[in-house]
Amino acid sequence: MNGGQQPETPIIIIERDEEEPVAKKEEKKPTRKRKWINIALSIAGIVAAFIMAFAAYKTWSYYFKLGISISVSPQENIEKLQRKASSEASEVIMTSDSILGVGMDIYAIHGVQGTIEFEEPDTADASVYLYCRSVDFTAEGRYLSSLVANGKEHQSNAHRLGYMAMVNGNNVIGFSRFEDVMKYIIEHGGSYFRQFVLVSNGELPPRFYLHGKVERCAIGRIADRLYYVTTRHKETMWSFADALREYGFIDAIYVAGGNQPDLFYRTEDGTLHGSYVDDKPHEIIVGTK
Repeated sequence: MNGGQQPETPIIIIERDEEEPVAKKEEKKPTRKRKWINIALSIAGIVAAFIMAFAAYKTWSYYFKLGISISVSPQENIEKLQRKASSEASEVIMTSDSILGVGMDIYAIHGVQGTIEFEEPDTADASVYLYCRSVDFTAEGRYLSSLVANGKEHQSNAHRLGYMAMVNGNNVIGFSRFEDVMKYIIEHGGSYFRQFVLVSNGELPPRFYLHGKVERCAIGRIADRLYYVTTRHKETMWSFADALREYGFIDAIYVAGGNQPDLFYRTEDGTLHGSYVDDKPHEIIVGTK
């Protein structure tokens, strides 16, 4: 007994170690060499991004910024090529006119199928209604733009915006950098070539690539009718294109002709007009369906 005193309450003390402070690592300042490497890498990244953006812009401009307006899209022309061919009689009707001082012979093409051939047809072949030049080529025989004959691709070069496509008894012209129409022609065994723009959607292009005065030729469109057009005298590309536009052509592409364009055509009664001038290959032949 403790004489009535209350027992002492024990005091329990729990000791714990204080956490050791973590020593901070000293941040190393980049060396002068490393600093310049980082700057160089940043500049290289900016330059690479600029080059990629510029390449993307150039690609977009090449395919979409044509400098001319388009009256018919490639898809619309493909739909035209898919239509059932017209049943109208095969013939070529020639008229003459003078517009803005430019004398022209205009051949309306009716009920015929265009193809690309590499040999001249026999003038006695009654199935041939129009024979004329098409794609340009060098003295060595190298084609200067896209060319497809009977479904076989001989050249692919979309530098020239204009094209003519022929298959299934239908013939169309149009303007595009894309080769959608050419691919369709290859798949369906047709013919196709590219040429320079003369008139697009009733407008002249901002510039012409051929200069001087020679006899000029073109394939033009008014509504859904195609025409082959030649000048009777030597003309510049601009004066010829301006006359075509004034006459009423919505679209027109240039066709190689030189000083003596090859041409003959046949009227509905079978009468042959004109003759061959030379034996250059890969002419366009427009014959019966």
